[in-house]
Amino acid sequence: MYKILKRRQLNDTVVLMEIDAPLIAKKALAGQFIILRIDEYGERMPLTIADCDREKGIVTIIFQIVGRTTMLLSQMKEGDALLDFVGPLGKATDFEGAKKVCVIGGGVGCAIAYPSAKQLFESGAKVDVIAGFRNKDIVILEEEFKAVSDNCYITTDDGSYGEKGFVTDKLKSLIEAGNEYDLAVAIGPVPMMKFVSEVTRPYGIKTLVSLNPIMIDGTGMCGGCRVTVGGETKFACVDGPDFDGHQVDFDELMKRNGTYREREAHDRENCRIYGGAANA
Repeated sequence: MYKILKRRQLNDTVVLMEIDAPLIAKKALAGQFIILRIDEYGERMPLTIADCDREKGIVTIIFQIVGRTTMLLSQMKEGDALLDFVGPLGKATDFEGAKKVCVIGGGVGCAIAYPSAKQLFESGAKVDVIAGFRNKDIVILEEEFKAVSDNCYITTDDGSYGEKGFVTDKLKSLIEAGNEYDLAVAIGPVPMMKFVSEVTRPYGIKTLVSLNPIMIDGTGMCGGCRVTVGGETKFACVDGPDFDGHQVDFDELMKRNGTYREREAHDRENCRIYGGAANA
């Protein structure tokens, strides 16, 4: 059993939890993930490792409440325990040779971008962070990003906080201002990662993206997380989740991610947790 040591609500739908998992904390690196189960009846849910404290044996996860499992997880309290917490899984992000980097996070994807910024900054790289959100109410991890970057820029779609516009607008302006990045790391909604990759492509800036296909077992056996990169089939759980953004077939990924959208919407509508038809 894996005890929840700390629970913090970051905004209305995003929750941070610190989990007692010393063996995972000892080995985890930026880009890797865990798969958890709340109890013996629960589904397997992958979550990127947002941070870890090797000395204290603590692994931090951050998740958005979007479905049944995340809702149930959000209702757990400090002192409660998870049945399964497996990891670290996936390949650690390869930052070799990176000296000046722009880390771009979108929405809850900022939780995944944070460990990359932290590891790069602690390794001595110059790090600029662009964190984008729809509005001020859902901004997360601003102070944490400021602590692990040389410059931290917050953007909001509606201009209610930071600079008005998209992360791609800010990234392009920084490049055009003369910032010679040798690496960009983009993590967030698939369309955002796609357009960030298109911004960096003409400048020849190596761009890593963290993909979020449907994932089940986390060991490469089920094939659910397959993606096309450079014309070849890859499995995000064992070959990634980080890939060259200039080689990813984002249109295929978006189509695959939407496979169960209609079913998920139906389940949400009829779920007691959400006060749907089953409560009527």
